[in-house]
Order: sequence, then structure tokens, then C-alpha cells
Amino acid sequence: MGLQACLLGLFALILSGKCSYSPEPDQRRTLPPGWVSLGRADPEEELSLTFALRQQNLERLSELVQAVSDPNSPQYGKYLTLENVADLVRPSPLTLHTVQKWLLAAGAQKCHSVITQDFLTCWLSIRQAELLLPGAEFHHYVGGPTETHVVRSPHPYQLPQALAPHVDFVGGLHRFPPTSSLRQRPEPQVTGTVGLHLGVTPSVIRKRYNLTSQDVGSGTSNNSQACAQFLEQYFHDSDLAQFMRLFGGNFAHQASVTRVVGQQGRGRAGIEASLDVQYLMSAGANISTWVYSSPGRHEGQEPFLQWLILLSNESALPHVHTVSYGDEEDSLSSAYIQRVNTELMKAAARGLTLLFASGDSGAGCWSVSGRHQFRPTFPASSPYVTTVGGTSFQEPFLITNEIVDYISGGGFSNVFPRPSYQEEAVAKFLSSSPHLPPSTYFNASGRAYPDVAALSDGYWVVSNRVPIPWVSGTSASTPVFGGLLSLINEHRILSGHPPLGFLNPRLYQQHGAGLFDVTHGCHASCLDEEVEGQGFCSGPGWDPVTGWGTPNFPALLKTLLNP
Repeated sequence: MGLQACLLGLFALILSGKCSYSPEPDQRRTLPPGWVSLGRADPEEELSLTFALRQQNLERLSELVQAVSDPNSPQYGKYLTLENVADLVRPSPLTLHTVQKWLLAAGAQKCHSVITQDFLTCWLSIRQAELLLPGAEFHHYVGGPTETHVVRSPHPYQLPQALAPHVDFVGGLHRFPPTSSLRQRPEPQVTGTVGLHLGVTPSVIRKRYNLTSQDVGSGTSNNSQACAQFLEQYFHDSDLAQFMRLFGGNFAHQASVTRVVGQQGRGRAGIEASLDVQYLMSAGANISTWVYSSPGRHEGQEPFLQWLILLSNESALPHVHTVSYGDEEDSLSSAYIQRVNTELMKAAARGLTLLFASGDSGAGCWSVSGRHQFRPTFPASSPYVTTVGGTSFQEPFLITNEIVDYISGGGFSNVFPRPSYQEEAVAKFLSSSPHLPPSTYFNASGRAYPDVAALSDGYWVVSNRVPIPWVSGTSASTPVFGGLLSLINEHRILSGHPPLGFLNPRLYQQHGAGLFDVTHGCHASCLDEEVEGQGFCSGPGWDPVTGWGTPNFPALLKTLLNP
């Protein structure tokens, strides 16, 4: 049946399901560990679904990102406004009309768009949603450490074929909220404590990365930073205040968050949320800080997707965002992963610095057709974000050189090809590393990550008014690196320069200048006879375990300060 026939009578298509296709046939729909079904949802219950509308001019957007992020370009630092981005990517009038007509016919009354007009979030009854999306069958689920409730469909959904040129995917059906991989490690054993530190605190970070008490925000610029949380976790102002009383005495700081976007629940504080806020605000000390707190907490919404939508609907945003969210690439549909990557590209075009944790599973591992392969994570593998790996002190209780933290996520994307900015660095690693795993374990031509690293082992965090030691994960290294970039932005803004924006092209052009090279250690991977639990190993220069290395603040400031 031809497209013209399919276009006739969208309402009939809703009911008949003929001329339909599956936008996300490759989306994993198995129930994550720890989640259980509570049965079918009530047909009259309401839920919200997000419709990702097909965008325009994405090749041009990619060219503009390159132009504003490359220090050799005359357009460097001349970032697009949200309105510029909207003018570029806004769906065609035909797309907007076709999708709106289809939703109206289905009875979707309450639909909200964004400035870029490429997302529609609509409220429907379960009955309407199942008619709209043939094949979908909504159930209640509960799971995760905080007993989160969601509504999801265990079965794939279909869309009318007439919508194939107009809709990328529908959010709120399959993907479950992520769980934290943050862990509390056993305290290392040591005899005697003279001259030793007893865990990572702001003063340890500031000493290791060569910050002085003067390396804080001025309080006079319009500089700001943000962290985003998607784990149904909350931070408490009282915990932040206590943390700063305990650990912030030797540098100027702010003891409260400037703005919370989303709903702050009244439940117990989560360690991950507490960690993100406390270390972003102590590394990026005295800088205005926003927290995105599980935005979109309705059962049908995907919190990470809601965060991306918020970015598309706010003209003035913090310059640096740190995010500790990730999923295995293979668990996500191609339509979803490509569209999210486009959203990250939109942010890069606007001059936002997005830092993502590289993950806490080393190279990862899964079985494909009976053979083990490493398992990359996303958005860490996106070519439009700066990904942060993890390190440990060589001597656990001394502020010494750093080595690989074996959990530090890293590797090569199976989805995104290697971007041009890292071609030289990655080719050099692949040709010179003496410890490369067998080529069947990874896609050597993929986007390689992480880009940088910081300490990820043995942090002190205050949560629910209790100081908690030995908290570890790249969820710790990411806000630390983000805070230091915010300090550099402070200097740039006060000097009349634009903020750093998407950092990777400059970072790779400068061959990691201003960073401590981490050259010792390997991260974890598949426990089999061939690799015996060892993934990639660090070495001189860039590597897929710690990237270019960890920050030496005065040197990094010097190399990134001027245009």
C-alpha cells in the first residue's frame, strides 16, 4: 500500500493498525534486575508520552558545532542562541501538521511543545494511548533502591506508516530509570597515620590539583554550573551546609544551591545526589549552582529525556552541566540513541559544556553470539560530550601520583564512528599500546572515551546529616572536573571571553596540555580465559581508561584561558 493511501484517514489508522511500522524494534524490553510488575494499568488512568518529532538541517547543525568549538575556526566561541537552534532544526510545517492532526484525532488534549518545537509531551488515558500506539500494553512496575513506580509497556508499539517521516520515537514506553553504580568501598588498611589523609575531601582535591584558596568564583560574574539527577534521589540543604562546615573551611564557598529545577522530594537524601552537589560546589567553589532534581517525575516519563527537553525550552542556562547517568549502548534503540545524540549536539552548538561520567564497569562485558565483547555505555560514548573517567592515588593515604581506578569506564562505541577531533590521539594509542585486548572485543573505529579523568576513589560525603567515607565511582570524578572547568569559565568571562563550550576539539588539539598524564593501571572487563578480567591499560598520552589525564589546575587554566 502506497504512502498516499496511508495518509488517508489518520483516525482510521489509529483504530486499524494497518500500514504500521515499529520505530524502535531494537529497544531492549526485558525487565531490569530488581523490578517487578504490579499488573495492567487502569484504562482510565492518565499518563504522559513524549513524541520526538523529526528535525531538519542536522548536517548544518553538525557543521556549526565544529565551527564554534574549533579554536582554529573564525567562528570559535560564537555560539548559537536557543532561538538560532530552533530556526535551524524546527520540524517542517508538514511534520507539525501531520503529528498534531493524528494526536487530536486520538483525543490527546493536553499537549505541550518546546521552543525548538521538536518535542511534544501529551497527556492521554491508558485506553487512548493503547489505541494510539497499537501493540503497547501498559503495566505498573516498581523497583530500584528507592522503590520507584513507573508505567511501561513490555510489548513493542507501532505507529502509522504515514508518520515514518515525521516521528523519531515515542518516549515513556520502554526505558526504565537508571540505577546508581556508586559504591562504598572497604576502608584500606594502614598502620600509623602521620602525614596521611583519611579519604578524599575538598582539601585533598584542591591540594592534588594545585588549587589555592584564591581559586574560587568571584561572585561578580553571571557564571553558573549545574548537576542533573535522574535516580529519584534528593539532596538536603542541611547536608550541604554541614559538608561545607566540615570540609569547606579553607576556601570561599556558597552553602546553598541557587536554583532547583524539578521537584525536590521530602524523602531521605541519596548519596549520589549529595555527592554531586557537594563536590561540584566545592571544586567549582563560590559559583552559582543549579540542580536538576529528577525532572519529570510522573510515572510515564523518562527523567533523562525530560532533562533534554528542559534544555530545549530554556534560553539562559548554566555553562557547565555534570551528569552521572548512563545505559549500555546495546540496551537502547537506534532511533533513541541517535536522537539523544542530536540533543547533545544542540547543546554543544549553544556553547554548553556537558560532562558525563564514563561509568563504573571498566570496559564492560556481554556475550554476542556466544563470544564475549566489551560493552560501551551511552551518553559517555557520544561524540558531543566530554566524558570523565576515574583514578585512585598510587598510595591510598598519600596525596601522590594517580593510577587507574579499575572501575573507570572506557572503550569504543559500537554506534558512533570516531570523530575527527580524536583521530590522531586514538590512532596513536592503537598503534603503540603494548597491552591491547584482542580486536574481536571492541570496535576500534568507534568514538573512544573517556576524554579526561579525576579521582573517583574514597570520597567523604554527608548524607542525612551523617558523614559517610569511602564513596567511589565516576559519579565523583565528574562533578570535580566540572567544577574546575567552571572556575576557568569564571576567568574567561571576567576577561571578556566566551565560556569554554564543547571542550573536546580544543582538548585534543592541545594534546592534553594542563593535565596530569596517568600512565599506570588497567581497568576491569570480561572474566574469561582470553582477557582474564583486564580491559584497556593506560599509557603515555591519551588512552581509553583515563583519557588525557587529570587536572593540574594552574596549567589547565593557562592553556584554556585565552581564546
